[in-house]
Amino acid sequence: QVQLVESGGGLVQAGGSLRLSCAASGRTFSSYVMGWFRQAPGKNREFVAAINRSGGSIYYADSVKGRFTIARDNAKNTVYLQMNSLKPEDTAVYYCAAGAHYYLTTTEDGYDYWGQGTQVTVSS
Repeated sequence: QVQLVESGGGLVQAGGSLRLSCAASGRTFSSYVMGWFRQAPGKNREFVAAINRSGGSIYYADSVKGRFTIARDNAKNTVYLQMNSLKPEDTAVYYCAAGAHYYLTTTEDGYDYWGQGTQVTVSS
């Protein structure tokens, strides 16, 4: 069982930056693939980024590639999402998720545990 708690969301102007954090409970954090998803009002939840257990393999959605960076610190049981050059269309609730396997996946059903989400609002 893993509990995930996101933080770092807020209100930022377009072009600004935010760093989201997701702290995981338990001693097996390094056994999980970690992902970030987001859900904008009236839209389905969508994949943002994923990182494998060691941090050596990463995948991004095309919409955030070059602007967002996912990273993890297994010693701190934490995964991060650095978001730069934010756009109003990045406004959403951002969720982190943990998958009890070794492969990267972009689909929600590939993850076993989810955080409660943190709101990111980008004003124009």
